[in-house]
Amino acid sequence: MKIILMGNPNVGKSVVFSRLTGIEVISSNYPGTTVEYTKGKTTIMGESAEVIDPPGVYSLEPSCRAEEATKEIFEEGADVVVDVVDATNLERNLNLTLQILERGLPTVVVLNLWDVASRTGINIDLESLERELGVPVVTAVAVSGQGIRELVEAIPKARVPPPVRFESSDQRWAMVGEIVERSQRVVHKHPTLLEKLEEATIKPLFGIPFGLLVLYLSFTGVIKLGEFLIGHVLDPIFAVYGSFVTEVVGQHTSGVLRDILIGSSPEIETSFGLLTTGLYVPLGMVMPFVIPFYIVLGILEDVGYLPRISVLVDALMHRVGLHGAAIVPCILGLGCNVPGVMATRVLESPKQRYLAATLMAVSVPCAAQNAMIWGLLGPFGLRYIAIVYGTLFLVFITAGFILSRIIGGESPEIFLEIPPYRLPDSEALFKKTYLRSKYFLKEAVPYVLLGVFLMNVLFITGVVDIVGSLAQPVVTGLFGLPKDAAATMIVGFLRKDVAVGMLAPLGMTAGQLVVASVVLAMYFPCVATFAVFMKELGLRNTAKSALIMIISATIVGTLLHAILVA
Repeated sequence: MKIILMGNPNVGKSVVFSRLTGIEVISSNYPGTTVEYTKGKTTIMGESAEVIDPPGVYSLEPSCRAEEATKEIFEEGADVVVDVVDATNLERNLNLTLQILERGLPTVVVLNLWDVASRTGINIDLESLERELGVPVVTAVAVSGQGIRELVEAIPKARVPPPVRFESSDQRWAMVGEIVERSQRVVHKHPTLLEKLEEATIKPLFGIPFGLLVLYLSFTGVIKLGEFLIGHVLDPIFAVYGSFVTEVVGQHTSGVLRDILIGSSPEIETSFGLLTTGLYVPLGMVMPFVIPFYIVLGILEDVGYLPRISVLVDALMHRVGLHGAAIVPCILGLGCNVPGVMATRVLESPKQRYLAATLMAVSVPCAAQNAMIWGLLGPFGLRYIAIVYGTLFLVFITAGFILSRIIGGESPEIFLEIPPYRLPDSEALFKKTYLRSKYFLKEAVPYVLLGVFLMNVLFITGVVDIVGSLAQPVVTGLFGLPKDAAATMIVGFLRKDVAVGMLAPLGMTAGQLVVASVVLAMYFPCVATFAVFMKELGLRNTAKSALIMIISATIVGTLLHAILVA
């Protein structure tokens, strides 16, 4: 049996999918696009069934690439369509429902967020709605699992609706109005404290300070937990592992092969060996920040806060050729630029995807790099940390403003659905974090290993020394940094956080550390991000972005040197 989940964005469709399927699901791009959909397995009446979760859409008359992909997936056919409807917005959701029913496929309608609808005084007559639509209707609270069993029992009872055709969208909307009038009754209730908070957090006066507080607490928690995991759990494990693998490989290999496998340095994070640095960087340095970040991100998503951040920054994002939804990939980029760049797929036009990815790479440091910056500059006071992030923010705005006017193409508007606040479900949160972490490892580890191997080749062939010599005049002359800092720029291509950490023993002043930290954040993406750039944007656009990063980092580093150091 093939089951397709359909529904508007932010109706809880993915939570329903998570409840129906297990952890082992597959995320894929629809052929010929970067639009991602998910497939999983469930059991219906003792038989295995495939469940497909395409992107949420408002209509089967597509206005963007995601809606085109969903329509194509839908038109490939299914044994059952499960239409997930937001019970608190019945009128808006039923427009898509009627379009689905017009196609004549066996359908079940799920009224999700049933608890929120009841709390807010929305009463829906299920028997009346079933008669109007001609298909089974069940209620659910997907985050808690309520109603999922009833949905599974209803799927075999899915019915083909009576034939109906609308000559125009106006006729369909008129029918929606009639259905809602006959099956829904709204009773006025005074707003609760939570509803007042929902309203306040999308208004700039309260919403912006509240948003800054949420982001500060979120990333402080991620960094502190990541540092704890590294210092008290992973470093001790890798210390034992490093000694073991160095001894074993040292006994059985020598020369170039030994250097490639375990490197030539006793320090596991800077040895550049495939079995040492190649595994320590993604598993011992990045994952401790990525997993807590995905937990926090999942909570913010499930609570319903991320769309509110998008609304708050929408006006600012328009100044750089984007819209509010682009803040979500940027927030992901604060955890790791790899999933951040991949998340630009949610943006409609090639121009927006290119802008968001480039601005992220040039001005959004990852969680591990942020931790290093805080640790490096913290002893000198918060003023210097503020200069780093203030500079990167100005770079984001300035570069975006300039690039959005140079790059051709459209920047279409997006209409965001603002869901009510709700408690996250721990099981769904675990599944989401597990899948994202697994996908991150699948994407990142091979590229880091490839990067380590390439760095070994560059060291062996002497290319690193040549590049370091060529970069030295810029590093010492324009940036005012010690000549040894040139080596960190090369290491930064592998891992920027490692490169920032290598600044510590160079004995630089606070001003020099600010310059070095900003330049390392801006000048080039790490190898894993660079590889994902190639995959998402193509060789030509990646080359353009890289040139923009190098030019921007040179200009900003020179200006900071003139202000802080010279």
